[in-house]
This record gives sequence, C-alpha cells and structure tokens, in this order.
Amino acid sequence: MSNSLLIVGCGYLGLRAGRLAQQSGWQVHATTRSRFETLAAEGFHPIAFDWNDSRTLKRLPTTTHVLIAVAYDRNSRVDRFASQVDGLARLVRHLDNGIPEHQSADVCYISTTGVYHQTGGVWVDETSPTHPSREGGKAHLAAEAKLRSLRVGRPTTTLRLAGIYGPGRVPRAADVIAKRPIASPPHGHLNLIHVDDAATTVMNSFDNQRFASRARSPLYVVADDQPVVRREFYREIARATRSAEPTFVEPTVDSGVRFRSETDKRIWNRRVRRDLLPQMQFPTYREGLRDVLQNDALK
Repeated sequence: MSNSLLIVGCGYLGLRAGRLAQQSGWQVHATTRSRFETLAAEGFHPIAFDWNDSRTLKRLPTTTHVLIAVAYDRNSRVDRFASQVDGLARLVRHLDNGIPEHQSADVCYISTTGVYHQTGGVWVDETSPTHPSREGGKAHLAAEAKLRSLRVGRPTTTLRLAGIYGPGRVPRAADVIAKRPIASPPHGHLNLIHVDDAATTVMNSFDNQRFASRARSPLYVVADDQPVVRREFYREIARATRSAEPTFVEPTVDSGVRFRSETDKRIWNRRVRRDLLPQMQFPTYREGLRDVLQNDALK
C-alpha cells in the first residue's frame, strides 16, 4: 500500500502536515464537521466525522498513517473527558479492529505541554512528573495513557506540543500594534513552536528511516530552542512592528491566560531535536516572529 494519511482534526497544524504529506506524494484524508470546501480545495479528501458519534466511524478509510489532532469544542454537548478520552478510544479501537500489529497504521497523537505543573521556571522534559491542575492538561494526560494501553506493540508517537504560533496566529500581536494594554502577567515563560516546525515534526515521526540505528521514542516534547519571558516576547513583537513598548494589565480572574500563568516551566527539547527535528526552520521566537509579522504585513 502506498503511503496515505488520515488527519483526524484538520485544523491549523493538521492542514500544514497534510500539505507536507501531499508534497511527498501521499494521499491525504481529513475529517471535518463543516470545512468540506476548504479541505477539498487543498486536494484533501474531506470526511464528515465526529468521534463522539459511533455512526460516523464507518466513513473512515484504511490508511498507513494517522494524525490525531482534535481540539476540544467548548460548545460541544459532550464533556471534555468523554470527548478527548472516550472519543479517542472509540477511534483507535475502530482503526485497529481486526488489523494485525505488523499491519496497523502508524499513529501520531498531538498532546500538550499543559500536562506539566511545574513552576519557578524549572526545566522539564519527557521524564519530568506530570500533575496538571487544569482540566485540559488532565484530559490530555488521560488520553495519552488510554492510547498507550490500546496500542501496545503498534507504532504510536505522542507529541506534547508547546504553544503553536505562525501565520495569522501570533498571540496579542494586534494588541501590541494597537497600543492596547495586554491582559497578561509580564512574567513567566512562554514555550513556543512555529507551526511549520511542528508539522515537520509530525511527518518526521512517520519516517522509519530515522530510526534505523535507534528506537523511536513513544513520547516527545516539542518546543523551540529558547523559552522566553512573556514581557520579552511582546517587546519583540513591538520591535518587529515598530510599535510602542507594550504595557500590561491583570487578566480577569477566570481568563485562560491567568490559569496558564499559574505554571512556569521551560521545555528542554533535546530529544526531539536529536530524533525528529535536527534542522529547525525557526529555532527561536525571534526568527519566527520576524518571518510571520513581515509576511502578514505584506498581505
């Protein structure tokens, strides 16, 4: 069977991973609930699918590779754990049903560095303990465990991604440019990865030739080379756009950024740099921001 990719949750990252797969001659299928024309225009085969609805499982094709990158829909009538954990299990059982281990699809699951609870700017990697306090981190950690238990002996990689940024997605850039105060603590570290480097990591996780001399790890944390304090990140946006020095105000009590700022860790990316991303297109936020903001300004 020639290589083919099923993207379950074809959003910001999935779209770019699909493009890379197409460039390598792969056939790409992508699930959606509404973006059929957009995905078809990319040359993908769109599939109406909801992993919370078992009736839609029969629509999924047999493929050699699967990327699972499903974000939780806050407007869903299904709670986070029922969707992110039970939905994942429902999908994986269907994909592997009746398939021998040596013929099963290679699965890449997108998790998050939000599973880490550490504070004080400590360095964390794949071996660090994980005791998340937020529901999103807890759900992803439970989904990782469920995936491991269901796919023993089958090729599976979990990628814990740092904050993804890229074209059209730079946190608070519009506020900096408009001289609006940023509702965020200026302290604490941001761990980031450019979407193009994240997509490359996904595709390289499927490249068995990379693991001819060493075993592929089942888990990678994915971030660029330089965690950055929030204040400095927004200052770099101001420098790149020739805007005024950013100012800060306290976020609201129930805002996501306040919850995220309760942890403060730095991601050590040694393993992913060794195995999956030895050549990073945007090794730090500085290169990434310059590229994104310059290209966005030309549009």
